[in-house]
Amino acid sequence: MGLFLGLGITGIVLLVGSLVFDGVLEGVFDGALDGLFDGWLSLPVVAGFVSMLGFTGAIVLGSTGLGPGAATAAGVVAGAGAGGLTYRISRALLRDRSGAAPRHEDLLGSTGTVVTAIAAGGYGEVLLTLAGQPVKYAATADGPVGRGTEVWVTATPSPTSVAVRAVER
Repeated sequence: MGLFLGLGITGIVLLVGSLVFDGVLEGVFDGALDGLFDGWLSLPVVAGFVSMLGFTGAIVLGSTGLGPGAATAAGVVAGAGAGGLTYRISRALLRDRSGAAPRHEDLLGSTGTVVTAIAAGGYGEVLLTLAGQPVKYAATADGPVGRGTEVWVTATPSPTSVAVRAVER
């Protein structure tokens, strides 16, 4: 029973290690094993398998009259289930892109206010809202635009600058 409990505890330690050192093992072997640690052999999947193998084996061995072979078989079945579930949950979480970071291209078509006047052919500054936060950008315009003018973003030539035109009402 000590071996099964040791496996269960080792699985828990591996799981905590995978949470603390997320991606370190994958980073060390990056490209060397062609993504071997990205799927079924990822550290959380292996940790789930080993932990369930150990704890299920200990429970079967301690609560029934079956021997170590039956306990190991039950542990492998439970471990495979836990590993498979861990794999499916991690894939589902990795596919979730709802929390994607905003990009400067998202500013295209948004409105803002000029905070530093824009000279003809030169730069000024505009205050825009990106992901609900006010952000100041360098701005160019076809003609001069005065401070306080409402503008519309027509292009995003770089991550720190925008091209604007005055909003006509």
